[in-house]
Amino acid sequence: MKRIVVMNPKGGSGKTTIAINLASYFASRQHTPVLMDFDPQGSSIRWVRKRQPTQAPIHAIAAFEKDSRTTRAFQLRVPDKSSHVIVDTPAAIESREMPDITRDADKILVPVLPSDIDIHACSRCIRDLLLVAKIRREDDRIGVIANRVRRNTLTYQTLIRFLQTLGIPIVATIRDSQNYVRAAELGIGVHEMKSYIAQADVEQWEPLIEWLDKPSTTHTPALSTPPAIASV
Repeated sequence: MKRIVVMNPKGGSGKTTIAINLASYFASRQHTPVLMDFDPQGSSIRWVRKRQPTQAPIHAIAAFEKDSRTTRAFQLRVPDKSSHVIVDTPAAIESREMPDITRDADKILVPVLPSDIDIHACSRCIRDLLLVAKIRREDDRIGVIANRVRRNTLTYQTLIRFLQTLGIPIVATIRDSQNYVRAAELGIGVHEMKSYIAQADVEQWEPLIEWLDKPSTTHTPALSTPPAIASV
């Protein structure tokens, strides 16, 4: 089982879009993904609830909810045969929380938008992952996603130049497409849309999937019960 954490303390960076489309991809390939939603907004959970019984199943855990009748470990339990756990994290995570959030993560995805504010937030996030969470660059566990980009614009070129200075791989470049909005409204991902509609979007996920399939250099497999993330 692989654990993939999608995080960026900056709100609106596209964490949920990445998380639900990853879950959709794995489900559509006959895997058994778990989507764990730590964001109090509950967007990932609402998306799962929109899915139809005929669609590939995705197990959802509303990790942002607290249930006094059960232990936290029981609430966050993952089915034994799960293939992937995708963690959708909330905004405004503090650096001191990052070691717990990223513990046992096989891969950590940091989506970033092409704007000065988002570039600064991404820089701070990467710094905290390296210095506070103690993730080593050479472990190849951190990947940046350039999200909602429009090529041949100055902001896109600025973003790419910045990302190249980090020493962290750019594992995907996702275009600004309305297909993500339409898919989210229907409880599906772009990989479940008709190919003639979403082919250009689907192709942009190929390098990301290849990177996720690569084993981390020194990381050990994820535990069946991920650590809790504090509500923010």
